[in-house]
Amino acid sequence: MTKAAKKPATKAAASKPAAKATKTAPAAAAAAAPTKLGKTELTDVIATNANLSKKDAAAAMGAMLDAVASALKAGQTVGLPGVGTLAVKATSARTGVRPGTSEKIEIPAGKKVSFKVATDLKKNL
Repeated sequence: MTKAAKKPATKAAASKPAAKATKTAPAAAAAAAPTKLGKTELTDVIATNANLSKKDAAAAMGAMLDAVASALKAGQTVGLPGVGTLAVKATSARTGVRPGTSEKIEIPAGKKVSFKVATDLKKNL
């Protein structure tokens, strides 16, 4: 091999293919469906399906989410027909390890929200 063949590519030559790839990546990402249905999109869907204004749909969704949160805070189970069930479960105290130092720490008992998917939804996924 000659010295010229061993010579690494220049930065300008190396960055050109990367620049082309970045120009097409946003276009491909924009064409793909969003992976998250946010509050605004969900409000739009509710407004369309229930024949409500966006303001009324947002108020209805907010009231429903407040009701779910207050029920969970009260320790109740919340069933969402066709979607699943939300429930509050107690967690026991346990010993954990701090990742940075490998120091053993005590994690206190607490509560968490669990979700069980409805069987109909699970079958149709």
